[in-house]
Amino acid sequence: MGQITPQMVKDLREKTGAGMADCKTALTETDGNMNEAIEFLRKKGAAALAKRQDRSANEGLVIAMTTADGKNAAMVEVNSETDFVAKNEGFEVFTKQVCEAILNNNPKNIDEVLALKVGNDTVNGLYNELLAKFSEKIEIRRFVRLTTEGFLASYIHAGSKLAVLIDMSVKNPSEKSFKLIRDIAMQIAAMNPLFVERKDVPQSVIDKELEIYKEAAVTEGKNPDIAEKIAVGKLNKFYQEQCLVEQQFVKDSTKFIKDVVKEISADSGSEVKINGFVRFFLGETLE
Repeated sequence: MGQITPQMVKDLREKTGAGMADCKTALTETDGNMNEAIEFLRKKGAAALAKRQDRSANEGLVIAMTTADGKNAAMVEVNSETDFVAKNEGFEVFTKQVCEAILNNNPKNIDEVLALKVGNDTVNGLYNELLAKFSEKIEIRRFVRLTTEGFLASYIHAGSKLAVLIDMSVKNPSEKSFKLIRDIAMQIAAMNPLFVERKDVPQSVIDKELEIYKEAAVTEGKNPDIAEKIAVGKLNKFYQEQCLVEQQFVKDSTKFIKDVVKEISADSGSEVKINGFVRFFLGETLE
């Protein structure tokens, strides 16, 4: 019989949702054959996910939270197969428990998230309870935890399918500034910028965009000099669409986001900048 390694046990647990002890037993009984071990667990009834592992789980919830002082924040996406399960109170409670556990700790990966304590239980224990309740695939897809010297704010769009965390350099925002920060977070949710400002755009992205614009202009019959000018003009439009501070403010089209940031600076008595942001949209393709 071949050696049963911890990695083999971990892989089997991830594929089936069964407990560590059950996975080790299954691998031992099948001489380490992964497919036979899955079949062993299926027959035994210990594999809650064995019959669901190939299913697609594209529904679910995205939840975001911050600490009261705005110094720490967390956001998590938990997936289910159907919207029916995603709307269940038990699923929502679980997702919030996971997000709070991440916020109160600092896990580095999903395995560490599953091991986090929640009251007298663990995230993994609550997860297995959820699997037993619903006959479909459920998974913690991704999470992020942020810490800042400035201020973190969150925004969750209605329905909890889209959420944003934003990091501002302001330390103790007034009620007015906090509202404006939330407005910027809503802007990110609505307009999906890729960068905060121009300097954040990688040179490789700039070169690629210019190449595309030039080729398109040449194809339309423009000479190289004209094509170059057209490409630069279109690159500026790219900046206006993809750089947050250059976007037109959705709540007031007479302003740009950089103007909103200036308002926060004036209210705070010092220069404020957007340090960064994270946006989760349910089911989106991951890089």
